[in-house]
Amino acid sequence: MAVYAIGDLQGCYDELRRLLDKVRFDETQDQLWLTGDLVNRGPQSLDVLRFVAALGPVATVVLGNHDLHLLALAYQPHLKHKRDDTLQAVLAAPDREELLAWLLKRPLLHTDAALKTTMVHAGVPPQWDLAMSTRCARDVEMALINSPLEFFAQMYGDTPDLWTPELAEQERLRFSVNCLTRLRACNSEGKLLLKFKGPATHMPAGAFPWFRAPNRRTSGQRIVFGHWSALGYHNADNVVALDTGCVWGGHLTALRLDQEMSPVQVSCEGYRRLGPSETADQE
Repeated sequence: MAVYAIGDLQGCYDELRRLLDKVRFDETQDQLWLTGDLVNRGPQSLDVLRFVAALGPVATVVLGNHDLHLLALAYQPHLKHKRDDTLQAVLAAPDREELLAWLLKRPLLHTDAALKTTMVHAGVPPQWDLAMSTRCARDVEMALINSPLEFFAQMYGDTPDLWTPELAEQERLRFSVNCLTRLRACNSEGKLLLKFKGPATHMPAGAFPWFRAPNRRTSGQRIVFGHWSALGYHNADNVVALDTGCVWGGHLTALRLDQEMSPVQVSCEGYRRLGPSETADQE
């Protein structure tokens, strides 16, 4: 059995099928990990959702910020679509409710003890160890299932930006969502720098990629993540970054997790073009 992890799809269904063919993925015996952001910006979000959901337990998916945005639009019809959203086909689909119910139940963090590997969409703050990361992720997952209307009404926002165990429940949930689905950088105190969206070489003074923050408590755990296409493929610091900008004309990347192998990539069409003030990680 092979275990493959693939970076952010964002509606790039054709590229996903080409990549699975390239690694000779066998859904009768292999496993697939997906780092989240299945949908949005690309042209085939509906096809991606239908295909991945139909894989059943073969596919392990963590929620990304674009997946949560889709769910928020479904639960809050008054919420405005973003200018570059490509989610209407999902929201108008005859099997919309089935797909959204499946997506709502995806975790925000997945750990495989045998592989000694954890997957999240974006990152974890340096103050959390794996147990705390798991606990905070599960709290969000329970809120999503038990009270989605209340959850999505409170989800958006950049504060609080520093972890403390004394956070109120809604603040704790928002902080957890921002870490697990939006985080790229923080400072030496662990303060989230959510406005930063560029490459790691362009960080402001005093900022670190979350995985290089001083005294990171998950440094002994291999973490696979996506979200940061401006970072590109990165396999060091005991982390594996797999978002290589497919929707922006980069590549879609797969890495086998159960063996030491080089990443496998397919080139992508590039369904989105950067404006003069944009980076590939515009949210």
